[in-house]
Formats: sequence, structure tokens, C-alpha cells
Amino acid sequence: MQRRYQVSERRACRIVGQHRSTQRYHPRRADQDAALSGELRRLARQHPAWGYKRAYKHLRRLGWAVNRKRVWRVWRESDLRATPTRRRVDMRALGSAENSIWNLPATRPNHVWAMDFKHDRTSDGRPYRILNVLDEYTRRSVACVVDRQITTRRVQEALERAFRGYGQPSVIRTDNGREFVAGKLGSWLAERGIDARAVERGRPQQNAYIETFHRTMGRDLLDWEKHDTLLEARTLITNWCKEYNRSHYHSSLADMTPNEFARACYQAHRQGLPIPVPPTPPKRIYSSS
Repeated sequence: MQRRYQVSERRACRIVGQHRSTQRYHPRRADQDAALSGELRRLARQHPAWGYKRAYKHLRRLGWAVNRKRVWRVWRESDLRATPTRRRVDMRALGSAENSIWNLPATRPNHVWAMDFKHDRTSDGRPYRILNVLDEYTRRSVACVVDRQITTRRVQEALERAFRGYGQPSVIRTDNGREFVAGKLGSWLAERGIDARAVERGRPQQNAYIETFHRTMGRDLLDWEKHDTLLEARTLITNWCKEYNRSHYHSSLADMTPNEFARACYQAHRQGLPIPVPPTPPKRIYSSS
């Protein structure tokens, strides 16, 4: 307006409603933030995993009179960001397709046990875990542990109780959970002459029997029951596993329950007769990837 209409700054500001101090303001941000930007770049080089919040706290300890919003603005203008942490891949947890149910099928009771975790939450939103162990030949649930956290030591204790109650398997098939691939658990099983086999990473269909068991547990119990406490969840789930062994009929077991089929195998073994025909593994399932 000053150039086009040849009016003064005072009149131009009055016409457009702009305060003259705003018109005359010259930002000094570049000079003020240059030192802060340099210090933030130095911190980002020394500590690649730091974000702006940790940098801000460090600057305050060094005596910088800056607030968090200013540090955030300069951090973004300097195009700084925390370097994402690379997730380590544990080579022990890769597993193999040779350990799948098709390449290593169970041929007798206590030949192959399957072990895996299932997750759920109580009504207050807190998560808990369910450790299930299944005899693949008889489909019998041999162990069930429900708790907020289940460590490798808890897995060992559950297996020890199952060994005393059902005998000892030759092979235990697992996925790549950190509790299962831990060296401590593998050494403990090897001392007892048990071969621990892990399926391929990201291939739960290779451990299909325990996955089917979990689906049945969800369909028959977890999807219908609301657990207010961990004790309630532990009681209901443990009772369901016992009822599953007594009354869940399997078409692959000639419509017998797991307990009935296990009893038939035991009687055939005592009489020197061939044990019942082993269940046929389900067809292979290939993922779209």
C-alpha cells in the first residue's frame, strides 16, 4: 500500500488494522537458535538414540535457559530424530521346516508334545498368559499354567509336573518364544534326553495341533467368559482343560475323547497289540507370503 498508493506506514497500518510494532518487527530467531541448534546436533551425534525430551533435560542440567517447546521446535527445524533401535535376531530362534507336524509326525503317545502360549486379559484390561502343553498323538492336555508372567523357570516346573503325571516325551515342539529358545531350557531338556524342536519363525501352521487347541479354547471358553480376577481365570481355564480331556470328542480319534484314546493305546500296548492308527496331520497350509 505504501508503494502503490504513496501513503505513510502509519496510515497503511491503520487501514489494514495492523499494529505498527508488528510491521516493524524483525525476527532474531536464527541468531538466537544457532547456538542451540549446534548443541542439539552435537548431542544427537553423541547419543543417536536420544529424542528431544532427553536432550532437553540434558540441556537444562547444563544450565541452558530454554523450555521444552523451544527445544522441540529447533530439534525439528534441524531435522534431528532418534535413530531407531535395530532389533536383534536371535539365530537360535530361526527353527526349521523339518520340525513341522508333517516332517516330524507323532507316531505314539508321549512321542511329540506341543507347547505354546495363549494371551488374554482380565476385565480390568490387565493381560495374562496361558501356557498349554499337548500330547499330539492323543490330543490330551498334559499341562496348563495361567499367570501374569511365565518365565523359563515356570515352564520347567510345569513340564516337571507333567512328566510325573503323564510320562516323558521324546520330542517337544515349540515356536520361537523367548522362553522356549532360551539356552537354559534347552540344556535342561537335553539332560533328560528330550529333543527340543522349534518350527520356522512366523509359521504357526507348522505347530498346528497346539494352534487348533488354542482356537478351541477361545471358541468354547475365552470368547464367552469374562474373567474379573486372575484366580477366576486360572480356575476356569484349568477346569476347562480337564473337561476337554474327558469330554471333547475328536473325529480324528474315531470320535473318542483324548482320555479314551490314551486309554485305548495303553491297553493295546499291554496286550501286545498294535496301537490305534495315528491321527493324520492336517493338510499343509501355505501363507500368501
